[in-house]
Amino acid sequence: MINNTIDSSVISKMNGTSSSSSSSSSTQSTAEALQSNFMTLLTTQLQNQDPLQPMDNSQMVTQLAQINTVSGIQSLNATLQGITGQISQSEALQAATLVGKGVLVPGDQIKVGSGVATPFGVELTSAADSVSVSIADSSGTVVRQYDLGALDAGVHSFSWDATQTDGSQAPDGAYTVTIKASSKGQALTSTTLDYAQVSGVTRSDKGPLLNLGAVQGTVALSDVRQVL
Repeated sequence: MINNTIDSSVISKMNGTSSSSSSSSSTQSTAEALQSNFMTLLTTQLQNQDPLQPMDNSQMVTQLAQINTVSGIQSLNATLQGITGQISQSEALQAATLVGKGVLVPGDQIKVGSGVATPFGVELTSAADSVSVSIADSSGTVVRQYDLGALDAGVHSFSWDATQTDGSQAPDGAYTVTIKASSKGQALTSTTLDYAQVSGVTRSDKGPLLNLGAVQGTVALSDVRQVL
């Protein structure tokens, strides 16, 4: 009578434990190697099965499904890696187009030079019925305050005429802008934005970084809230 078991040497070869297969253990970890080993094992099982007690079809179907799942996961990983690479290339190209342009990024600085102030902005998570601006010099003294009125949710950019409350010209230098937003008397979450000019792009393992100069350093492409 034909035995419904497989010789231990066959199992050893399938598992890659024999001396002849130990050198190829790394390649047997792939889906293709698993499929090849499975088909060899299945053929051996069919050749050695007991005709009176044939192998259970449901077990064979389950094993085939498991092998197909492994192969499918490997194909999915390869597809995702390809998509990730395409996204990285797209981000690098997008970052390169920003060189020489002005952008608004999270920050609270306004710079005044020759009577001209750099733009600033605010990002609101929801609509506000009241938005106020306060600008202070390097010593913390408030030199100008004014209201922006009601603003919708999103990013908004503004410019300061570089004049102080008394109408005089603000001296050249760096100023700090503070923006407060509220709706029906309740304070809203807002992000103050300052202006910078992109001077270059640096590659990193986290994606392209925009070089904004010695003061503001580098920021990720995702930090850009508006291109001016």
